Amino acid sequence: MARHNTMALVPREAPDMGFFSMQEDDPSTSRRDRSHNRSVFRTGQSTETDALPIDLEIGRDIFTDPFPIAVFNPSRVWESLNAVALDSQHLARNGLFTKTEQSAAGPAFDILRTRIAQAMADKGWRRLGITSPTHGCGKSFAAANLALALARRPGSRTVLIDLDLRSPGLHHLFGLSPLGPLREFLDGTQPMESLFVRIGRSLAIGLNSEPLMDAGDVLHAPDTADALAAMDIQLDPELVILDLPPTLVGDDVIAMADKMDAVLLVVDATKTTAKEIRACEALFEGKVPLLGVVLNQAQDHGLGKLRYGKT
Repeated sequence: MARHNTMALVPREAPDMGFFSMQEDDPSTSRRDRSHNRSVFRTGQSTETDALPIDLEIGRDIFTDPFPIAVFNPSRVWESLNAVALDSQHLARNGLFTKTEQSAAGPAFDILRTRIAQAMADKGWRRLGITSPTHGCGKSFAAANLALALARRPGSRTVLIDLDLRSPGLHHLFGLSPLGPLREFLDGTQPMESLFVRIGRSLAIGLNSEPLMDAGDVLHAPDTADALAAMDIQLDPELVILDLPPTLVGDDVIAMADKMDAVLLVVDATKTTAKEIRACEALFEGKVPLLGVVLNQAQDHGLGKLRYGKT
């Protein structure tokens, strides 16, 4: 059963989208610009222990009364997440890299992060879903490297969440052990900091330890919207990257349409068809803006001409 605390997100005006759009979208405010109820947990000792009851199941203080948003310090919440270290060799085997110079694809992901960050900021958006038409197009690879590229910006905060609930795989890519089933964060039975991990000071990852066959039901649930809204408040990230399942295999992505601000489509140059891309565009139309299409597995023999500096 979810534990609730009344909070409100302040609506923001969203200007028209600039470049990088796949199509012209009507100006609209963020899909998250509404009030949410969500339980908020915190670790450590309270300065007013008499005012805060203890949850006997998880041993944490719970805010049971309406609590001003201004009291929360995202930096302290960020530091409360479990810090983990990455194995560079494991990352390299999976095509991931923490420094631009470690991969020939590094400059391309740096350009992608800048264009996405600027486009999202211009629109006043925060949550970006990453999906593909079908399985095996490299969406998780793109989501992970994009999150790592965003996290390389000094003073930034980026969150990456594995919402491919039927087939979670981000922990395999990163070589990390999930702390538990992500369902417990989404339905409010466990606090965010018990399931999210932190890499350095600029990247937090929500991993999932077990597949969910009822993923569509979980993503449709109001508790999921509340969980994401509470996370936005507690961590205050610049961007949230949602690694979603393939679009054409079920209703999971459409179930998330009102819980994200835009979607990025990753296609495989060797197997994705134009018909599949058009089918995705049709599903997104009127539900969530398509920010762009990333072509994976493309062969560009002129890429070396763009390299600059010492190698």
